[in-house]
Amino acid sequence: MDLRRLSIFLEVTNEGSFTAAADVLGCSQPAVSQAIRELESELETPLFHRIGRRIQLTPAGAVLVAPVRRLLRDVEVSRATVRAVANLQDGQLDLVCLPTLAAAPLAPLVGAFRQRHSGVLVTIGAPEDTEELIEQVRRGHAELGIVDDVAAPDLRAVSLGRQDFLAVFPPGTPCNTRIALRELVTFPLVASQKGTSSRRLLDDAFAAADETPRVGVETSQREALLPLILAGAGVGLLPRPLASYAATLGCSIAELTPRVQRSIVLVHRKGPLTPGARAFINLIDETLFNVAI
Repeated sequence: MDLRRLSIFLEVTNEGSFTAAADVLGCSQPAVSQAIRELESELETPLFHRIGRRIQLTPAGAVLVAPVRRLLRDVEVSRATVRAVANLQDGQLDLVCLPTLAAAPLAPLVGAFRQRHSGVLVTIGAPEDTEELIEQVRRGHAELGIVDDVAAPDLRAVSLGRQDFLAVFPPGTPCNTRIALRELVTFPLVASQKGTSSRRLLDDAFAAADETPRVGVETSQREALLPLILAGAGVGLLPRPLASYAATLGCSIAELTPRVQRSIVLVHRKGPLTPGARAFINLIDETLFNVAI
C-alpha cells in the first residue's frame, strides 16, 4: 500500500474530516478525497461512512488504524536509522586484514577513523592468508581488506605505501645496525609457515640473493613469532613497527641490505560503498603520512 495514502488516511482519522486533514497536510480537499478513494479501491472496501459533512470509520477502517500507526512509526524509525548511518552517527564497517598488517597500517587508521566517527562499530577479521582475504572481500563478507599487493583485477586497490622488514635478534645478540641478507644464513630463523604472505616474502628475498634460509622454527601461530625470538629460538624478519616494538623489549634489530619490502593496498569491490567505507578511504590520504608502516 502507498505510504502517502496511508498517511492521508491516518490524518483524516485524526482530524475527523477531509477538509481539516487537507489543512494539516497542506493540500487540497479534493486531493485528500481522491487519495482515500484510491486506498478504498485498492483494499476493495469503504474505510469511511460519509454522513453529510461528517465522516465515521467503517469497521474495516477502524481495524486499519492501529496497523497504519505502527507501520508509519516503523518507517520513520527506519528513515532515522538510515540517516544516522549515512551521517556516520551509527552503522558498522567490516574490515579484514592480514595479521602482520594489524599493528600498522591498520591500527592507526582505525584509531583515526573512530576518533571522527565514534558511533560506527568497526569489526576486524583475520583471514588465514591473502587468498582467503580477497575472497571475503569479493563475496561481500567484508567491505574493505588490507593486504600485501595482489593481482585482483575485479577489485579496486588503494595504495597504502610500502612496508620494510627488519632483522630481529634475541636479546643480547651482538649485531650491527645494518646487516646483509646473506649473513642471516648463519642464523636459525623463526618463520611463519609456508603459504603465508610473510613467508613468501622471506623465501623470495633469500632466493633473489641466491641463498637458502636456515629455518629453525616454523609456526602457524604468527603472534608467537616475537615471543619465540625473545626466548632465543632464532632470528626473525618482522615488519618495522613490530621490530621497533621488539627493540623496546630488549631485542637487537638491524636494517637489511638489500631492503626487504612489500607493497600494501586496501582493496574493495567495484561499485557503491557504504558511507563508513567511503569515509575510511578518504581518511587514508589525510593520515597515511603519519602512519609508520
